[in-house]
Amino acid sequence: MSTEIYYFSGTGNSLYIAEEMQKKLGDSKLIPIVSLLKDDIIETHGETVGFVFPLHGMTVPIPVKKFIDKVNLKSSQYSFAIATRGGTKCFAFHKIDKMLKGKGRCLDSYFYLNMLSNDPKFEVYDVPTAEIIEKMEPGIQNQLDLIKEIIMKMEKCRKVDSEFIAPSGFVLERLVLFGMFIAEHFRLKDYFYSDKKCNGCGTCAKVCPSQKIKIVDGKPIWENKIQCYMCYGCLNYCPQQSVQISSKWFMKSYTEKNGRYPHPYASAKDMSENK
Repeated sequence: MSTEIYYFSGTGNSLYIAEEMQKKLGDSKLIPIVSLLKDDIIETHGETVGFVFPLHGMTVPIPVKKFIDKVNLKSSQYSFAIATRGGTKCFAFHKIDKMLKGKGRCLDSYFYLNMLSNDPKFEVYDVPTAEIIEKMEPGIQNQLDLIKEIIMKMEKCRKVDSEFIAPSGFVLERLVLFGMFIAEHFRLKDYFYSDKKCNGCGTCAKVCPSQKIKIVDGKPIWENKIQCYMCYGCLNYCPQQSVQISSKWFMKSYTEKNGRYPHPYASAKDMSENK
């Protein structure tokens, strides 16, 4: 059974999961979603086709939506999706099913993986320690083993999401989803900036999947004409922790005092090669 795993990752959680699934499934190929977005039509070639991505604002990331719009799944007999998340509710699979319906398809299986959050803009944010990461790993591997068995047998698995851990309510959910709508359909200006700790190393520009960041006179510039994918790669991979989220988008942004979390098994170099 040939398998293609299409993935998008901003700070490494989903890249790590995609790589682990590739190992477990054997005859499989990893393909970065961002590398295909310039194509008018994206043709798959695997009998089994999977999508791995993080939740952004409880839903599908901007580049993954662009990908689903263009993808042709005629080669596939079976399709699945894995969403990594910091514990929030997931509305992504319903959205993907709705998008695929016009192509006469739907996801055969989908899965949720609670992982560690890469979002330090809120007041309460604890940087994951090596001990926490190590403690979580056996549970993640057990889940991946179960997912592998389902995929290998081409079984259907469309369970209702009951494992989210972050509290929410109808109003908060709608506000978050509306925020993602704004990010997708409008160019966010001055969302990120670099403070005086910036040394001009250019890491933020290298990891940016939308190529929105340019280094000008030794400082990063987020170009307004280019869409931001809201992946927070620039924020979390900056070695100096100089990239910040502007308080103009929130009552207060706490990134200046909070730490950062890129996945320990996904380096800045790994992320820069996923474009």
